Amino acid sequence: MAADARLRAEPRSTTGKGANRKLRAAGKVPAVVYGRGENTRSLLVDAHEFSRLLSRVHVENTVIDLDIEGEGAIKALVREVQTHAFRDVVLHIDFYQIHAGERLTVAVPLRFTGAAPGVKAGGMLQHTLDELEIRCLPDAIPEYIEVDISGLDINDSVHVGQLTLPEGVETLEDADRSVCSVLPPTVVKEAVAEAVVAPEEERVEPEVISRRKEEAGEGG
Repeated sequence: MAADARLRAEPRSTTGKGANRKLRAAGKVPAVVYGRGENTRSLLVDAHEFSRLLSRVHVENTVIDLDIEGEGAIKALVREVQTHAFRDVVLHIDFYQIHAGERLTVAVPLRFTGAAPGVKAGGMLQHTLDELEIRCLPDAIPEYIEVDISGLDINDSVHVGQLTLPEGVETLEDADRSVCSVLPPTVVKEAVAEAVVAPEEERVEPEVISRRKEEAGEGG
């Protein structure tokens, strides 16, 4: 299971672009939390604390203890993080409140292990998927799904249906979808055209001879 993490939050009463710009300038990030059967609440989180959280865990599949001032801690997942197009700045966060017994759909990263014989033979490992969409209870969310490539020769593949999933975890991907494969070596053949070029004097001589013959004919 992915490690739990904690993040503090406080209720937010102001809205609008101008108010949000002031909050960001003060080191705060506007956020909302919503969930099945829950009212949507506007929140604020500390930008530095959230940045530290991002550096420690995969927030997409990590259950967070969101400690809301005046409400207490709730279990939540990060559903969306809006960032600035040009600067490393978080603009807005969406949290999803979860409850015990509620099955969730999350994306879990894939971790590739082993050494593929086909790669040692000169092939290239191609990743078709880097994460897997799964469905399970909150306390069963894995930190990652392992993909063993140690048996792959050239032209071999691993498909979703071949992955070993933890108990209580199901995938929403097609079982026949490729996860990774070993491609054969790519040989680039350069065609070298051999041009037979006559020496300069040989290419000039017929013209000179022809001209001399014309002159001789004119003179005769």
